[in-house]
Amino acid sequence: MQAVYATGIDTAEPLGVLEVGERPEPTVPHGWTRVHVRAASLNHHDLWTLRGVGVREEHIGTPLGTDAAGVTDDGREVIIHAVLGSAGPGEDETLAADLHLLSEAGVGGTHAEVVVVPSRNLIPKPPELSWAEASCLPTAYLTAYRMLFTRAQLRPGDHVLVQGAGGGVATAAIILARAAGLEVSVTSRSETKRAQAHALGANTVLEVGGRLPGRADAVIETVGAATWDHSLKSVRPGGVIVVCGATSGGDPPAQLARLFWRGLSILGSTMGTRQELEALVRMLLQTGARPAVDSEFALHSAHAAYTRLASGEAFGKVVLQVS
Repeated sequence: MQAVYATGIDTAEPLGVLEVGERPEPTVPHGWTRVHVRAASLNHHDLWTLRGVGVREEHIGTPLGTDAAGVTDDGREVIIHAVLGSAGPGEDETLAADLHLLSEAGVGGTHAEVVVVPSRNLIPKPPELSWAEASCLPTAYLTAYRMLFTRAQLRPGDHVLVQGAGGGVATAAIILARAAGLEVSVTSRSETKRAQAHALGANTVLEVGGRLPGRADAVIETVGAATWDHSLKSVRPGGVIVVCGATSGGDPPAQLARLFWRGLSILGSTMGTRQELEALVRMLLQTGARPAVDSEFALHSAHAAYTRLASGEAFGKVVLQVS
């Protein structure tokens, strides 16, 4: 089968070890299902894998990618839940001690013509969603959904600050928050991305560090050190900051006095559960909201797709059309 994979690890020039070519088609263990991929989206996780983050030398050559939608051998159209681990029935998969994703720990990823996943990780793809839209959901949109509605427990009319417009989770958070009737403030260093965030429905767009019209009930924090001080100052007393990433650095000053004096809550969040993915799909169908797709590329043009993602210029998801 054709697949996208790494030929090695390169922290400085990760795209230099990116390859598209033939890989062995995976076998199907008991309790797993083969999916013929129709579309697969990219995440920064894929670039970090090329840099060697979360991957062992013996797993080099495993197909990349966490997100996809496709068709099973028996003709079912499905969206793939990317979270793997040993969580039992009813347990939160994101809290499993051995939490990992597709393309990690030697498990083949989704940037391939065929991927094999646990059967429980499949949910139906509704016809209302295109293949490209469906492929965007399992990482960025699921992460944003969990941050907004499970962790922060936001409700219509609440005010949320989304740091760093343009990133996959941040863009998803804007779309989902507006669909849910939230007031949305967004920051970005880029004038272009601020304009794009406004076009998605953000009520207020600001430069990083800008003063909000009113303190937020919650902050969606994916940036880390560069925005942490602003996040702490922008949330109301008793408010919550939900963190799923730290692209600009993971060790900013904690400002503990501000935390306890203002009664703030800091919550971590990673991916989401299968049930939350199903709820996300229902929300899209009920509200008419759809993922923002920046661009689409054929599988054999994966290098151009990864280059687009690495450029930082994409607004919305970069998608591979596989078949």
